[in-house]
Amino acid sequence: MKANIISIGNSQGIIIPSVFLRQLKLSSKSSVQVEVSDGVLMIKPDPRQGWAEAAARMHAAGDDKLLLEDSMNEFDKEEWTWEDGAV
Repeated sequence: MKANIISIGNSQGIIIPSVFLRQLKLSSKSSVQVEVSDGVLMIKPDPRQGWAEAAARMHAAGDDKLLLEDSMNEFDKEEWTWEDGAV
């Protein structure tokens, strides 16, 4: 698809067709990663969008508890090397 560069205040931009935004599940408030690689401008969805809000909702609902007990067994103590020296 061909697009034209337009002026947006003191910057330049392009209009992204809504069909592309829907395919990528993006909106006007979405965060994206923008980079140039080998002469190509790439715009990629930020993979962690909404994670902070989802974590806050989980915590508020009490859904962020451990599913398994956080304990170390003999295999962990004998077979793994811990950088901080803790066992």
